[in-house]
Amino acid sequence: MPLQHPRNPLSRARKAIGDGVFSAETSRVPTHELPVDEMRGDVAYQIVHDELMLDGNARLNLATFVTTYMDPHADKLMAETFDKNMIDKDEYPQTAAIEMRCVNMLSRLFNSPEPDKATGCSTTGSSEAAMLGGLALKRRWQQRRKAEGKPADKPNLVTGINVQVCWDKFANYWDVEMRLVPMEGDRYHLSPEEAVKLCDENTIGVVVVMGSTFDGSYEDVKKTSELLDDLQKRTGLDIPIHVDGASGGFVAPFLDPHLEWDFRVPRVQSINASGHKYGLVYPGVGWAIWRDAAALPEDLIFWVNYLGDEMPTFALNFSRPGSQVVAQYYNFLRLGFQGYRRVQQYAREVAVYTAEAIEKLGPFELLTRGDELPVFAFKIKDEVRNYTVFDVSAALRERGWQVPAYTFPKNREDLAALRVVVRRGFTFDVADMLLDDLRKQLKKLEKLSAPLTEEGQACSFHH
Repeated sequence: MPLQHPRNPLSRARKAIGDGVFSAETSRVPTHELPVDEMRGDVAYQIVHDELMLDGNARLNLATFVTTYMDPHADKLMAETFDKNMIDKDEYPQTAAIEMRCVNMLSRLFNSPEPDKATGCSTTGSSEAAMLGGLALKRRWQQRRKAEGKPADKPNLVTGINVQVCWDKFANYWDVEMRLVPMEGDRYHLSPEEAVKLCDENTIGVVVVMGSTFDGSYEDVKKTSELLDDLQKRTGLDIPIHVDGASGGFVAPFLDPHLEWDFRVPRVQSINASGHKYGLVYPGVGWAIWRDAAALPEDLIFWVNYLGDEMPTFALNFSRPGSQVVAQYYNFLRLGFQGYRRVQQYAREVAVYTAEAIEKLGPFELLTRGDELPVFAFKIKDEVRNYTVFDVSAALRERGWQVPAYTFPKNREDLAALRVVVRRGFTFDVADMLLDDLRKQLKKLEKLSAPLTEEGQACSFHH
């Protein structure tokens, strides 16, 4: 048997045989079946800890929208509440009260007409919240159709083709036809005019996205609502809006207070927002907020007897940790409105600065500038033919940066881009490090005679 380095965790694990906690028959750490015997906690920890070093550095992950930094006080609170089951409101009534405080705060932040009667809940993420919003739209449409004596078996939902993959899942799981507005030219998200053209008597709603994952741009909620108002006047069709505010729901209220995208627009019936994105909480927590109680059909609410108490539930999941909800409340208290505004404003300033610096490098063309979500996308200029965005992404990964390269969907499949998501913890200094590495890698790429990446090796990101 080859000698094992004394600092190697496997070597220490084998040495622990003498302690009677690791099987003498075990020659290597099992990875696909349970080990026969126990091993010491410190040994198991070191094995797992060392293996995780192969993961990317979360702080250098410019692909994800998900929070990768919280302060030590939040870390401590989360550690203290990992064992609390969010669904068990009888056993953990204060955690339940904190959840409803967050719902009330968000209801007011989104300008609900009845903030004292806030309707909403926490979820495991914004995708679950989006599905709840879609379910409520479908159920209200079904109830209305049945009351009118009309068939209710062919619901459809109108969205831009740029929506997050959770909406495709919703349509698949709950038998709803997706009607997708394609991209055209320099428009990379939903067109209100084209969306309304796809609406008919079977349309349960229109999804408008505040912060597209492809380029960080906002869609026009107010214009979409105005065109739907006109459609109702002409045809009698009353079609509601759901706002996918997964990212923008925690940015627009603080940085764009005069932009009407929330419940100030009467046609908006529900909003999903992601606490673990620009809500600044570790994954996973999302929020589903309805305009009022009437927007959430009562038959979607279940009253269950759980551990001695009757309680309402309308989330898709049941048991889940309460720690993320506690952390969300901590953020609300710790930062307040002005604190969130400061954090998001800084992120936007860093995004705009980084985008402008990349534009000045020469070979790149900006698609967005980071002045809505602190997110921007850029492509390689058409005259550059000896390397691709996928080569740029691979080159940056050599330095630990995860900058996604991806192709756009229908009608713009010809377009391939890179995207940078600026989150809390991405400072001007970190931006300068990224720019320095990009300059160095460009010098290497410019020497290529042809792209290194084959055309069919493109990947997509739906974070």
